[in-house]
Amino acid sequence: MAKKGVTLLLFLVLVVAAEAHQLQDGEPTAVGHAGRRGEAAAPTHLHFYFHDTVSGKSPTAVRVVEPPAASSSSPLSMFGMVNVMDDPLTEGPEKDSDPVGRAQGLYMASDQATVGFLQAMNLVLTSGPYNGSTLALLGRNCPLDAVRELPVVGGTGAFRFARGYALLRTHWLDFRTGDATVEYDVYVMH
Repeated sequence: MAKKGVTLLLFLVLVVAAEAHQLQDGEPTAVGHAGRRGEAAAPTHLHFYFHDTVSGKSPTAVRVVEPPAASSSSPLSMFGMVNVMDDPLTEGPEKDSDPVGRAQGLYMASDQATVGFLQAMNLVLTSGPYNGSTLALLGRNCPLDAVRELPVVGGTGAFRFARGYALLRTHWLDFRTGDATVEYDVYVMH
């Protein structure tokens, strides 16, 4: 019986030692893989421009559902409209600026009183240190507000376990066509 107790104790010591060795090697922990247990990780800051083109011969966002013709909502709200997008992301505000990725997803008018979208998208990064990684954003976007905040709800690649937020500021908007360029500041813990 004492021999079994010593064997069990030795086994537990080896398991604890192996776990401690993994933590020292920077393996993912219960607090994520940004640092060792107890360390605060600094957020990664990404800055780029989003180009949403709904007009012309080569739109990057297309309407797949029109708002109902007879609706009790404000005509300015576009309530019920759904657009699908594959918008370019660039380093600068010019459309021919260096590409950094694509914003792929949808936005739908979900506010009956004003222009307010539910936006669900993946930011697919195609250059730089995060090439091949994605961030998933899901939240409310009121494009007429000066600053909007969308939550980062996840990611892939370098952004596994990602959490954070994106601040959106309209850089340019053509009220006639609906085309827009939006500045994104994304802060993400991963």
